[in-house]
Amino acid sequence: MLAIGLLLGVSLPGAEGAGPQARKTDPRSRQSGLTARSHEALLSLYALDSRLAAARSRLELLRGRVEALRREQELVRREVKVVVGNLRASERLLGDRLRTLYEEGEPDAIAVLLGATSLDDAVARLDQLERSAHQGARAAADAKDGRSELKRLAAALAVRVQRAQALEASAERTASSLAAARAERVAYIASLARQKRLNARQVAALDSRARDVVERAQVVQAQAAPAPASPAANGDRTITVTSTGYSLPGTTATGLPVGFGVVAVDPSVIPLGTRLTIPGYGEGVAADTGGAVQGYTIDLWFPTLADARAWGRRTVTITLH
Repeated sequence: MLAIGLLLGVSLPGAEGAGPQARKTDPRSRQSGLTARSHEALLSLYALDSRLAAARSRLELLRGRVEALRREQELVRREVKVVVGNLRASERLLGDRLRTLYEEGEPDAIAVLLGATSLDDAVARLDQLERSAHQGARAAADAKDGRSELKRLAAALAVRVQRAQALEASAERTASSLAAARAERVAYIASLARQKRLNARQVAALDSRARDVVERAQVVQAQAAPAPASPAANGDRTITVTSTGYSLPGTTATGLPVGFGVVAVDPSVIPLGTRLTIPGYGEGVAADTGGAVQGYTIDLWFPTLADARAWGRRTVTITLH
């Protein structure tokens, strides 16, 4: 065991100062942190997508409203143009009539009566003169009123168009801001994914290095071949158990990451934390439990599925330290 401790201390960098800072920069801990940050960033991206879709929908609605107001505004402009043309025509007709009356003199009722062929003809001529005078004046007044109303409507439409355009500009800024935030979030998630891939390679390299260290330690211990102490001398005891090899990622029941040397036991038979010597496997620590691990059975972790299958299921006599 002394040889294993010395070899581990020499081979693993930072083993002598494995404090809080070392745990903080541990690749497995960093991988877990990157996964949590990626999940949080992904949820944030989903929220941004929803808000961006709503903003774009509102922007399209406002654009449609502005376009409809512009069409209405153009229609009012045309109507104003028509009314202005009618007013000018009415004014010209009134001007022509006034000029004629000025030049020829206004016909009086006596002249109409004297020039009429009958009483009915006289009444008809008088009515015609009166209607003609009133129609010209009414046409001009109606045209002026229509022009005033259309101008008022055009001014109100201009205000509505201005407000709709302001809302449209605000919606465009909101959509652009959300789109930029979404692009940044996507880039952040991509950077986290790259970091996770790099860190996964670091974890794999550390696992491989740890296996090499354990194998070298086993070789050194085998070469040293010290005479085993008797149970009465050092308090060790041996038991025969059924062992099964497995290879799964994750953490143990004690919260530690799985790795070579981690042994799953029944705590009522082998207390957690007990150091073990397993023939054909090497040194291990009782650091995990399992629903199928009951009584005199243990599970041994292997780095690959092929190694676990090669071990299979076998009965061994192990030493508890």
